[in-house]
Amino acid sequence: MILTQILQPTCIKVPLEGRDKNLVITELVDLLDANRLILDREVALEAVATRERTRSTGIGSGIAIPHGKCAAVRELVMALGIAREPIDFDSVDKKPVSLVILLISPADQTGPHIQALARISRLMLDEEFKKALENAPSAQEAYDLVSQRETR
Repeated sequence: MILTQILQPTCIKVPLEGRDKNLVITELVDLLDANRLILDREVALEAVATRERTRSTGIGSGIAIPHGKCAAVRELVMALGIAREPIDFDSVDKKPVSLVILLISPADQTGPHIQALARISRLMLDEEFKKALENAPSAQEAYDLVSQRETR
């Protein structure tokens, strides 16, 4: 899976305005909604919030990947937010996050969802890439970084 097949430049927010986990998740769901990628904002928001209540999606190393499955989308959708001031996300390593990658997929399509999570995790293992992404000055430059990294 190539992330730029599901991530659009208009679905990247630099910088995030929210200062806590719930506000940031809402901000990214609203971004997907503004881009007409979700059918029902409330259903999508509730799916992600329900998953987050189960266990934090703050995976450590400054990264959070909130996600959910629901009928509010026809296909896997993705939004990326970069926080200038790290956000407490109840991460497994107890450290705040700067990169928030939101995924929402149809309830009946597990494969693409798992593939995207795996791809994101592999990309974020590249510390140089992760730092460059954290410091991207704009949504377009963040998208370009992902695009360039995906085509290597």
